[in-house]
Amino acid sequence: MTWPRHRKVPVKREPLFNIPAVIVATLAVLALIHGARTFLLSEDQDIQVLLYFAFIPARYDASGVLGPLLPGGTGAEIWTFVSYSLLHGSWMHLTVNAVWLLAFGSALARRFGTLRFLAFFAATAAAGAAMHLLTNAGSQAPMIGASASISGAMAAAMRFVFQRGGPLGALGSDDDAAFRVPAIPLIGVLSDPRVLLFLGVWFGINLLFGLGSQAITGDGEIVAWQAHIGGFLAGLLLFSWFDPKPRAPRADQDGRTLH
Repeated sequence: MTWPRHRKVPVKREPLFNIPAVIVATLAVLALIHGARTFLLSEDQDIQVLLYFAFIPARYDASGVLGPLLPGGTGAEIWTFVSYSLLHGSWMHLTVNAVWLLAFGSALARRFGTLRFLAFFAATAAAGAAMHLLTNAGSQAPMIGASASISGAMAAAMRFVFQRGGPLGALGSDDDAAFRVPAIPLIGVLSDPRVLLFLGVWFGINLLFGLGSQAITGDGEIVAWQAHIGGFLAGLLLFSWFDPKPRAPRADQDGRTLH
């Protein structure tokens, strides 16, 4: 008598944390940079890093005393619009930004892909620096941190996470389609009550930081809340520039629609 043999059916296991590789790499770079500054550089060397790579509004003030003395020349006037976002003031500063980047950056990276996400990160960092420059012209205080880019990711994610079938309705799912639902048109942002609530809370928090940042942080540091708003507005307005266009369905030889 021959007994039937049973085949083992492979079981697909979902990853515990489905974090895009570009987010993992970004967090690793931020941690390595801050670790090198903390453990490998002397205080004087770290100051030089800040002078070369932090965003300092006085650098653009030709009539000021500090501007012409800052190192880096024309190159630093360009690259510091982005490089400041790779530096952080403390491990706590980095940890807080990492948590928000995981939450909103992951959703955005799954929708945009690696190259579009990195370009978006740089563009919103530059927008945050530009807003900070407009509102703090001549300031000698260096600005650092990825908060402007993260604010931009929050604004961009807001354009699609609330949609039906979007990420908020697919928590724990590995379905990439949830991150590619049609986005809310820009004009529709102001008519969706969930988005308006998010906007109100976000701007309220930043206003609170602006009015009493030193009391909130407790360490005398000033939160560059204007840069947050610059990054947020850029993320909201520039989303469609980076958002991949949906591919049109293809038809096979029998005329059937393929997706």
